Amino acid sequence: MNRTIRIGTRGSMLALAQTGAVAKVLEQAGQQVEIVTISTPGDRSSAPIAEIGVGVFTSALREALAQGRVDVAVHSYKDLPTAPEPGIALAAVPQRADPRDALIARDGLTLAELPPGSTVGTGSPRRSAQLRGLGLGLEVVPIRGNIDTRIGKVFGGELDAVVLARAGLARVDRLNVITETLDPIQLLPAPAQGALAVETRVDDVDVEHLLQSLVDDEGTRVAVTAERAMLAALEAGCSAPVGALADVVEDLDESGSVVERVSLRGVAAAGMDGEAVEILRASAVAEKGEAEQLGRDVAAELLELGAGALSGPGRGSQ
Repeated sequence: MNRTIRIGTRGSMLALAQTGAVAKVLEQAGQQVEIVTISTPGDRSSAPIAEIGVGVFTSALREALAQGRVDVAVHSYKDLPTAPEPGIALAAVPQRADPRDALIARDGLTLAELPPGSTVGTGSPRRSAQLRGLGLGLEVVPIRGNIDTRIGKVFGGELDAVVLARAGLARVDRLNVITETLDPIQLLPAPAQGALAVETRVDDVDVEHLLQSLVDDEGTRVAVTAERAMLAALEAGCSAPVGALADVVEDLDESGSVVERVSLRGVAAAGMDGEAVEILRASAVAEKGEAEQLGRDVAAELLELGAGALSGPGRGSQ
């Protein structure tokens, strides 16, 4: 391809690192690339994420893409609305980084070592619900800001700990500050956490095919498809924070041959308006080609458990 491919991104350190990884793959394949920074309403707002919604980070990028100001947009996949955007194609889902959450705590403490009453910062209703649901007596505090701002609240003594996505910390070379990588049994990640979504215009077939051939990872796409299908189904009847994690796993079919299937775990939180938090859990396994239906099936199980009647601070999956 003779043209220069313009890649749109937010201007944060994390977004630039994520976009740089995609640009590097294209450049190594001999493509000319230009990174274009786009300011989004989410970057300009100081309101809590639960109030403004994660879509504010993606709308400006999609607008620039639709208007032809950029040819490609790179998003944190978990920030994308679940509804498809007319005129825009999901061209590639790169190989996923570690999807788990990570704790950064004072004095090198782990989650279990934090004394009752310790302040733990997070901007995520999902993390807040699951932290409270562990029954450790922690005081969960809402925070915003970039990665260094949040980490600084711990090192500056304002908070005892913060919880962030491990993938984001890895992308900006901050893994050294992690005091514990949290098991998904404790905190199930947001749907698509650690994954990127690379979009282009549906009529830009050349760029779409190029991204598919160079950047897309089938296993990641299958897993994230299941997670986001679960989120989409829950959003229809539930505003509670949810978490999901899917993995492509090896299994045996009826003849004893090894096959790959997708396994999905999901959680939804109840009781967010009161002191007690109940975490509803469901899981299932399906064929790789049935990832979307798997997500809907796990959502249906959560709804049967009571997710449809839940209340929470805004619809979101962070």
